[in-house]
Amino acid sequence: MDVEEQSQASDGQAPRKPPPLAPGLHIVATPIGNLRDITFRAIDVLRSADLIACEDTRVFAKLASHYGISVPTVAYSDATQDIAEPRIVRALAAGKRVALVSDAGMPLISDPGYRLVQAALAGGHLVTSAPGPSAVPMALALSGLPTDRFYFGGFLPAREGDRRRAIGAAAGMPATLVFFEAPHRLPESLVDLADLLGPRPAAVARELTKLFEEVRRAPLAELAAHYAAHPDVKGEIVIVIAPPGEEGAPDGAVLDGALRTAMAGASVKDAASEVAARFGLKRRDVYARALELKREASS
Repeated sequence: MDVEEQSQASDGQAPRKPPPLAPGLHIVATPIGNLRDITFRAIDVLRSADLIACEDTRVFAKLASHYGISVPTVAYSDATQDIAEPRIVRALAAGKRVALVSDAGMPLISDPGYRLVQAALAGGHLVTSAPGPSAVPMALALSGLPTDRFYFGGFLPAREGDRRRAIGAAAGMPATLVFFEAPHRLPESLVDLADLLGPRPAAVARELTKLFEEVRRAPLAELAAHYAAHPDVKGEIVIVIAPPGEEGAPDGAVLDGALRTAMAGASVKDAASEVAARFGLKRRDVYARALELKREASS
């Protein structure tokens, strides 16, 4: 039974054709690496669409060729959405069936598409999805870290100051943190994460579903040291970081050292907030200790 025949089977019954595709916008997840990770339903939707909006038509062409999908495409990316969006909206208004795909994974997750969904909804058109692969839940599941609550922060900012502010803003969240990162920025980002978040357990996942899939699990400082020594890492990168407090409560000397370091470059209030978030402690208790240290240093 080939892929098409399998996609037409349901619950062990005889193969049958998929139901007609309804007019509207269909958000379709595509593989993040392994082409076999596409769903039967996604193939049905892509083959039945009248138009496919792709982040990059050249990337999608490889998937289309592999699965025999011959449907007109239009480039829909951050650079082309101003031009492409009116054409897509007109197609929806004409009762067409439009599929939206990104280069890999679930569209809209750190990829363009939000504006198009908004426009489709504003026009009263159906918006639905054929779900599937996404690097975020996969990296989270493989990390060995808590999965009951997580925060996805997208790509960390490229500039150091902006990146450190973004990390600081997420530091106190009572959830596992998930970030995307470019390979060439991974070492410096891990240094900032280790500096601001302390010795939290973490994982760096790369090349997920591909031949050289790797998940390296260690405290942030250890990961930072590893990738400083091996900066030529390649592939798509996901960083997963444990919630505050997972590394255990610090002893007094560690806490005082962290506060002194933080106060060297910030106000007592900001330093206390940063250290409290790092170790999962109550801010008022850490603030009180910070004031004591400041008084000791002044005496």
